[in-house]
Amino acid sequence: MKKITSIILVLLIGLNTLSPMTTLAIENGEVAVPVHVLETEIAKAMAFTPETELPVKSAILIEQSSGRVLYEKNADEPLPPASVTKIMSLLLIMEALERGDIALDDMVTCSLTASEFGGSQIWLKPGEEMVLKDLLKATAIASANDATVCLAEYIAGSETAFVALMNQRAKELGMANTVFKCAAGLDNEGHVTTARDIALMSRELMKHEQIKEYTTTWMDSLRDGKTELVNTNRLVRFYEGATGLKTGTTSGAGSCLSATATRDGLELIAVIMGADTSDNRFASARSILDYGFATYGFIPVAPPTTTTTLPVEKGVEKTVPLVYSPPKGILLEKSKASNITQTIQLPEVLEAPIMKDQEIGKVLMSLDGEALGEYPILAGQDVEAMTFSKSLALLWDNLVRCE
Repeated sequence: MKKITSIILVLLIGLNTLSPMTTLAIENGEVAVPVHVLETEIAKAMAFTPETELPVKSAILIEQSSGRVLYEKNADEPLPPASVTKIMSLLLIMEALERGDIALDDMVTCSLTASEFGGSQIWLKPGEEMVLKDLLKATAIASANDATVCLAEYIAGSETAFVALMNQRAKELGMANTVFKCAAGLDNEGHVTTARDIALMSRELMKHEQIKEYTTTWMDSLRDGKTELVNTNRLVRFYEGATGLKTGTTSGAGSCLSATATRDGLELIAVIMGADTSDNRFASARSILDYGFATYGFIPVAPPTTTTTLPVEKGVEKTVPLVYSPPKGILLEKSKASNITQTIQLPEVLEAPIMKDQEIGKVLMSLDGEALGEYPILAGQDVEAMTFSKSLALLWDNLVRCE
């Protein structure tokens, strides 16, 4: 063990990856490297680019609001997800809360089945009652299997019925390569999903702002402080902007993670499946998140200034002012922001009547010949149609001004 630790230290120093502020504690002749320091240094050593071979079976990076894929590796390979499965369980719980089917202050009784589920747990006993909010905390923060199954039974009547709801929701979300057989994520034959499908359900769960109250919590407790909860997702404490989401580890799945983070208005989801170690799981997630935040951003769109009015026929006004309505920003590689091309599409002339905010044209955006999207051009004011009486009134006004 000493030799392995020494080799790691020599490699880190040789690669010059240890920052000046890194401190190494030496105890009983052994070098103790803090786990989060080690994973950070591994991530730095990766020097990630989309061509980098991550030490994982599958991975994907998407942007939250659009769902756009920014990086992927074997993203459609079905693999066991371990406790990352609980993202779907949490989604069904949050949806049940929002429908009013359940409430945070409900008292839930633990069944024998839930108490015997094993793995990560808060040691619920058969017949023990716990408020639903605490069970939700235990599920989201500490990945407690007994708490998850307890909630599944409370919502659907049984864990089996709840799993059926999970699979139904997966189909609704377009998770084409997913089959759930367990609410908690224990290894079961045929219990599989993909990095892309995990990203889809992660994206849906993160639409529920309330879940972040739990997924961003590093430490909490239950039973008047007697049961301590520590988040299984180290990124919550050690990664800037982390908002969640869920870890998973079993012998069949390896180390898995769906990691969410927000910086400067950009929300990213990184999914890692089948890492051989926990450090490689977190380091890989850090690497692709860092790549995403460094490379992409929401680039503001400045509307064209060349065309500001449009001629009007048969109206009381000869022209109508134009109002451009661009998006607040478009997801783009930061280095390509200046390459956006905007093409105005407008008729040569409009015929009255025209209503204010009526869509009268659009602007097409493209980058290097590829379409990026479009946004509308609106009428800036009402323009009434010319009638005989309005024509006489305008003629009279002109005569009066001439006098």
